[in-house]
This record gives sequence, C-alpha cells and structure tokens, in this order.
Amino acid sequence: MEIIGKVVRLGNLTEGTSARGPWRKQELIIETEEQYPRTVCLICWTNQIDEIQKFAPGQTIKAQIDISSREFNGKWYTDVRVWRFDPVGAAAPAAPVAASAQPAQQPAMHQTPSPAVPAQEFYPPAEDSVDDLPF
Repeated sequence: MEIIGKVVRLGNLTEGTSARGPWRKQELIIETEEQYPRTVCLICWTNQIDEIQKFAPGQTIKAQIDISSREFNGKWYTDVRVWRFDPVGAAAPAAPVAASAQPAQQPAMHQTPSPAVPAQEFYPPAEDSVDDLPF
C-alpha cells in the first residue's frame, strides 16, 4: 500500500535490545492531502531513521507501507510500518540511499497498469427457455 502526505513532525524515538541485537524506531507524523485530511503516525525502523531526519515539515512524501494489527491482553494495537520513502514534487530533495540499504530502498520500478476488465454484458433469456422458479 502507499500513502501520500505532508510531513507534520517527527515523533518519539524508541531504542532497545532484542535477541537479534539493538533496534530503534521513530514515529513520523504526516497529514494526507484529501478533501478531509487525516493525520497518520508512520512507524520507521532502524534503517529509515537517518532518512526521515532529512524531511522538513511541509514536505510532501509518498510512503510504501504495511499495516498490521496484533492483540495483547484483550486490546488491539495497529502499526503503520514504512518500508520505503519517495519525495514527491520537484521541490523535495532526493533522499540518499543508506549504505546498509536493503532491496526495499532501491529506486522505484515503473508499474504498468493492469489490463481493463471488460464490462459484463447482460443477455436476456431466450423466449423458448422454461423458467420454473416462482420468482
């Protein structure tokens, strides 16, 4: 999925250590550009934190996201995790790719539009067909 919006501010930075080693996550607050704008908190993990430091408030970005929910003690928690950023517009500075970038940080590929689905045509039943349904 993707979401486009203007950067409002950077949120909380959280750091910790897991069985796999140290980790960091930071929130990036954006506001969508729709008729009724929505404020969305994007979760950025270790490899994107340096990249989001370069975004200025008011800059429009496009983020590729994954949305996931999980239950803990009867409550549900939802994360909007970012796996890729793209600045939008000519005034937006290009974000450099970090040296430790994974394939998710590669340049965007051109997407070809999916083929159009033909409209289904309605054919009335033949006059000689027998319809035994009561309705």
